[in-house]
Amino acid sequence: MKLEIKWLGHASWRIKTGGKTIYIDPYEGEYDEKADLILSTHHHDDHCKPDKVELIKKDDTEIIATKECGEKLGTEVITLKPGDATKIDDVLIEAVEAYNFKRFRSPGNPFHPKGIGVGYLVTAEGKTVYHTGDTDFIEEMKELSDIDLMLVPSGGTYTMDNPEAAEATIAVNPKKAVPMHIWDTDPSEYKKMVEKGCDTEVILMKPGETLTL
Repeated sequence: MKLEIKWLGHASWRIKTGGKTIYIDPYEGEYDEKADLILSTHHHDDHCKPDKVELIKKDDTEIIATKECGEKLGTEVITLKPGDATKIDDVLIEAVEAYNFKRFRSPGNPFHPKGIGVGYLVTAEGKTVYHTGDTDFIEEMKELSDIDLMLVPSGGTYTMDNPEAAEATIAVNPKKAVPMHIWDTDPSEYKKMVEKGCDTEVILMKPGETLTL
């Protein structure tokens, strides 16, 4: 079996594997299929949107989210801290660090402080997808390896910009990478920087497009 990975827009993704439908940060895009599993990286509205979750969840949908997102959704969730993992049927979900240390709302007040959000490693069918969440290029990324696909924000302001996202991608060295959360920036700059620095294949996608692993 292959993984079918659809970019819905912004940081929103759908992964289909072995009859299971997984959504990450449902916010943008069209949602025409119910979810078996929903992952939310943090509680900000563009990553934890109650009406989108309500639209796609079933009675038996599992939701993995931060404590703050669970409170916002008003439902029970599985909360994973960085370093935690859980297996749901044949899908392994691991939480990793995601935070800002150089991008601030005001002095000393980062947009995404350490502890409010996570990234996820989703492993199924022998493939691992890394959704970084909203983050800067952090030291913890250098510990990751054997990533088949890295979904990396490159739009700047709240997350990495093109040069920093490229630096992070080169450090992780995934087989493939897709920029997301790009706002109005040009992702081709990111692609050039990455492909100059490592063997990662950068795929520039448009919302609604699908790739397979």
